[in-house]
Amino acid sequence: MSAAELYAHDPRTGERLEPAHPIATPDDIERALALAWEAFGTYRQTSLKARAAFLDTAADRIDALGDTLTDLVMAETGLPRARAESERARTTGQLRLFASVVRDGDWLGARVDPALPDRTPLPRPDLRQRRVPLGPVAVFAASNFPLAFSVAGGDTASALAAGAPVVVKAHSAHPGTSELVGRAVREAVQEHGLPEGTFSVLLGHGHDLGTRLVTDPRIRAVGFTGSRGGGLSLVAAAAARPVPIPVYAEMSSVNPVFVLPGALRDSGADLGGAFVASLTTGAGQLCTSPGLVFALDGDGFEAFADAALAAVAAAPAAPMLTDGIRAAFDGGTERLAATQGVRTLARGLAGADIAVACRAGLYLTDDETFLAEPSLQDEIFGAASLIVRVRDTERLKAIIASLEGQLTATLHLTPEDHALAAELLPELELLAGRVLVNGWPTGVEVGHAVVHGGPYPATSAPATTSVGTRAIERFLRPVAYQNVPDALLPEELREDNPLGVPRRVDGRRD
Repeated sequence: MSAAELYAHDPRTGERLEPAHPIATPDDIERALALAWEAFGTYRQTSLKARAAFLDTAADRIDALGDTLTDLVMAETGLPRARAESERARTTGQLRLFASVVRDGDWLGARVDPALPDRTPLPRPDLRQRRVPLGPVAVFAASNFPLAFSVAGGDTASALAAGAPVVVKAHSAHPGTSELVGRAVREAVQEHGLPEGTFSVLLGHGHDLGTRLVTDPRIRAVGFTGSRGGGLSLVAAAAARPVPIPVYAEMSSVNPVFVLPGALRDSGADLGGAFVASLTTGAGQLCTSPGLVFALDGDGFEAFADAALAAVAAAPAAPMLTDGIRAAFDGGTERLAATQGVRTLARGLAGADIAVACRAGLYLTDDETFLAEPSLQDEIFGAASLIVRVRDTERLKAIIASLEGQLTATLHLTPEDHALAAELLPELELLAGRVLVNGWPTGVEVGHAVVHGGPYPATSAPATTSVGTRAIERFLRPVAYQNVPDALLPEELREDNPLGVPRRVDGRRD
């Protein structure tokens, strides 16, 4: 047992949850880092079949935890049973998806440019390329997704799939959940005879543990989901190393929604209710919560605003994850309400029976105020959103040009809005990583085509995604082999391609 301990608290009741969880000591941290580096040489050379089987077993082990895990998630986070169960399914689904990616081998990026000794004026050497893992990865678990973006979440799954050992910094909001899931993955490591350092979990207070991980020379990349301040501090620490490393940080987004005139006129009231349903999902503690809505003034605007107002006023309070998150939410809504030119439309029910309660908030302003006050773009993590009444399409375009990078941007439209939407889409694809039409940004499908990323400050690495199969690319780099004898080449680059992986030969699919 470490000298220091940490307790979880039920955000619904405020009750301290037993047992205590040990905080990692300096010796614990050093051991995890040393083992991860020691494991790297072996783990990265595991066969595709063996690595995929390990990921499948990790998923099976987590599924086998059943209600024990679900009940613990609910106790530590206040999330309802349906959310805890769906998140567990998403977590194990991600692991199995990456197992299938590993088996397929396309992620290796195998390319072969055969030698052309008779080419003039100069012969071409034999060139072959594949991707190799960067090295051990530090993963920072998120507060708001105790499973899917946590110990065995997408960052961990994609790094392990790439052949990189993982050291996880567990989130202090759900230490028991982290320990339970971490144990399941470690059991899979042992079952498959992998090195002990392939996977480890550390728990710690404050920034000391995170800084220690990011600045250690044995860590070669970082996956992070959290606040802008936290992400930028890690980016700065990684950049200040003698050998800088990449930090893939998903940080802040207000996920603007644009309601175009035809949709507003035809479905204003329905859209207002649907908007609030998205806003209040998970007490708004989602990185894709719709924090800004821009609606062109005209037919349907009042119906939209009135329906949203009524839905927020009737919204029950919901538990927030921690006292710190609730304090930040309350501070953000107070600042928003006090901003000149902003009017409070509605607040949700108070929820006096919930220890750490979120009271939803809805606010209204005009385009002139929004463009003049940059702070109105600030993310408020929780169920709070600002409706902006926009006078015309030129103002709408000016607003889009003023916005920071986002994870998502959403258009609500009808066929009569297609001409305007066609003008806006080229701007929105430069603004966000995912553009939606006639939907809501909450809920991220895990698959091959999804992007969960975007320009700064949504992420620190806009060329990547943290969700979906392309997430593996963050933890890989290309290596070219020139005139290397066939017997010395990696199997996927040999002439007979014994692994049967997809390859490009002289630029064409093999």
